[in-house]
Amino acid sequence: MKSILCVLLLSALPLQATDPAIVKTEFIYDTGPYPQIHATTITETPTGLVAAWFGGTAERNPDVGIWVSRHVEGKWTESVEVANGIQHTLTDGKVVRHPTWNPVFFQPKDGPLMLFYKAGPTPQTWWGMLTTSTDGGKTWEQPHRLPEGILGPVKNKPVQFPDGSILCPTSEETPAAEKGEKETWSVHFERTRDFGKTWERTPPTHDGKTIQAIQPSILDLGGDKLLALGRSRQDRVFEIRSADGGKTWGEMTLGTLPNNNSGTDAVTLADGTHLIIYNHIAGTPGKWGGKRTPLNLASSKDAQNWNAALVLESDPGEYSYPAIIQTKDGLVHITYTWKRQKVKHVVVDPSKLTTKPIVDGQWPQ
Repeated sequence: MKSILCVLLLSALPLQATDPAIVKTEFIYDTGPYPQIHATTITETPTGLVAAWFGGTAERNPDVGIWVSRHVEGKWTESVEVANGIQHTLTDGKVVRHPTWNPVFFQPKDGPLMLFYKAGPTPQTWWGMLTTSTDGGKTWEQPHRLPEGILGPVKNKPVQFPDGSILCPTSEETPAAEKGEKETWSVHFERTRDFGKTWERTPPTHDGKTIQAIQPSILDLGGDKLLALGRSRQDRVFEIRSADGGKTWGEMTLGTLPNNNSGTDAVTLADGTHLIIYNHIAGTPGKWGGKRTPLNLASSKDAQNWNAALVLESDPGEYSYPAIIQTKDGLVHITYTWKRQKVKHVVVDPSKLTTKPIVDGQWPQ
């Protein structure tokens, strides 16, 4: 009887409580000076991990700023607001405050820690911002606006090439020109060779209506081959490939993984394995998106066939907008929005992942 009871209790536990691949789960803070948070980012600097998110009374509100916490001596520091949308108008000098959005960290091999984010009333009208830190996120330079037409990475981290150039995955949301038409969601890519001083950008990689796609992540397929994948309004994760290091891109398609019109993130590990963190659930017909639970981790050796790896969250609630990186010790770090209230941090040992094939888009039981 005891053994049966133990099995029942273990089966009722969340997977992260029993899976040997989970090294650690924690909240980055207990309380903060903001009732709502969203859109996490994390990176490794020479002095340790740094995480950020946007926080305020609610998404889109002018009081939403960018908050940063550093991992120091085994603990996360109290979050500090390092950027906001306060601007002075040129005509009369009045102070205007806009909401900020979607912070994205990137630590180049040689160069300062970069923090990209957006400022502006809406995703259709926002603009790109950048600030940098030379001390691992303790102090920050005065943020500056990126050149017209340049947004920086819209949600997920850039990649850096051997020549030092940094490729940013980004996208634009354009309102429909006429009533009844689809809003245009289009992916493009931006490149800087001097840590954000000058920029190049590709044209949109697709029409933005047949597949409405935003918020790409970039996977390294070896050589100059790349795969970008991410959020769509067509109920599946989109995919698009490049054979020349992101200069040009092929046809956008819909992959095999479901998508609920919510953000994803992905990373290529040092051994060539690909990981994607996402909600394994499709959208709700006739509604803006689908449920943002469960939150899942899938893996692939070829970036075509995906295997179920972990279910990080499965209870009712919103678990969304994840970020994923691999640190120099080989561990994988994931952060995500936890019910819009907290930032969850999960550490995974990828060598201990046990995976099962995802067949016909169905998560294995």
